[in-house]
This record gives sequence, C-alpha cells and structure tokens, in this order.
Amino acid sequence: MAIVMIRTAIIYAALLLAMRLMGKRQLGEMELSEFVVASLIADLAAHPLQDVGIPMTNGLVPILTLFCFEILIAGMSMKSIRLRTLLFGGPSVLVRRGVIDQREMRRNRFTADELMQELRKQGLFDLSQVEYGILETDGRLNVIPYPARLPATAEQMGIKTDDGGCPLIVISEGRTIEKNLRALGRDAAWLKEELKEKGHADPKGVYLMTVNQKGQSYIAAKEAAT
Repeated sequence: MAIVMIRTAIIYAALLLAMRLMGKRQLGEMELSEFVVASLIADLAAHPLQDVGIPMTNGLVPILTLFCFEILIAGMSMKSIRLRTLLFGGPSVLVRRGVIDQREMRRNRFTADELMQELRKQGLFDLSQVEYGILETDGRLNVIPYPARLPATAEQMGIKTDDGGCPLIVISEGRTIEKNLRALGRDAAWLKEELKEKGHADPKGVYLMTVNQKGQSYIAAKEAAT
C-alpha cells in the first residue's frame, strides 16, 4: 500500500509540475496539439498507477518527452506564422453580416443547433442582430453584434466615471494578504481603522475584503458555520 501511495505522489507531482510549466493557457480552452498531449499524458500516467510492476520511468520518461515536445512546438509556433497556421489552423467566419456561411459551417462540422446554442450563451437570440460570428482555433465562437445592438458606454453618453483601479484582496477567509496591502500603499494600522469603521473588530471575522487604489473597500463578513 505504501508503494502505491508513493508512486501516486510522484506521478501527481510530475504532472502538476509539467502542467504548471506549460503555462496557464493550457488549463483553459486547448488547441489541437495541447489536447493531444493532455490525452496522452493522462493515459501514460495511469499505467504505472494501475500496475506496480511497471517501472516508474516507463511513465515519467514519456511524460517528460511529451512535455518537451509541447514546449518546443509552442516556441516554434510563436516565431512562425506558417507553422502556427499548419498546426492550429485559423479562425473561420460562420456568420457574416447576419448571413450564415453554410460552406464554412459544413467545413467545420458545425450544426445550426450548435450555432444557435452558442448565440444564446452570449445573450443573443436573433441572427439578424449578429454582424460577425467567428469560430476561433480553440473551438470557441466569438459573436460580434451590430454596433447599434451594443450597449452604450459611459464615454459615448458623456458620463464621467470614477475609476478606482483594480481592487486587490487584502483579507481572504480571515487571513490578511500583506503583499497586497503594501501594493496599495496601506499598512496594518490603516486596515485596523478601516475594519473598525465598517463594524469589524478583527480580520478573522472577515470572509473577503477588497480595496482599490483610492482606498474604497468591500467587506463580506464570515457566516457562522452550520
């Protein structure tokens, strides 16, 4: 039992390290080569875990090799547009000024039902409202409505907005994030005073607190455990 646990921990650590080094983009929508690598890695990692008679190197070496291939391909595709197009293809315009390009739909094996489903996901129910529908290389459909269908911005309406910058988390589940507090130019004394003004005596009673560059804060108190 101990051997199985140790082997599992080693494989888990190797996979975690490989995916971390490959970058955050691989954790979201994947390109074709990334999907292939992820599928192979999952299969290769399973064998040493299922059979303790298989040497660990039979799982770790192929995983390391695939990782190196992926890093190499990613680096080459960043430098070569032709290679990037060859490996990942290019975006396809499925809807152009409210008209469905049925040839592109067939080429990408994209059905009318799937198209309408993707439109509904983005809050659109009428194709006549869509100027462009672009199928990206990672399989996502980006929908661009006609300008008249877009919501008006504060700039277009001549409204001045008060931009306090991106809020940072300074308290997370009762723990103070000192790094973020320093990045905002604040200190523990300021935090204590701010909490006191909002009716909180201790950071441990705060579930989440965010503060922007202007010192405006949002505080959510911890709820009692049930």
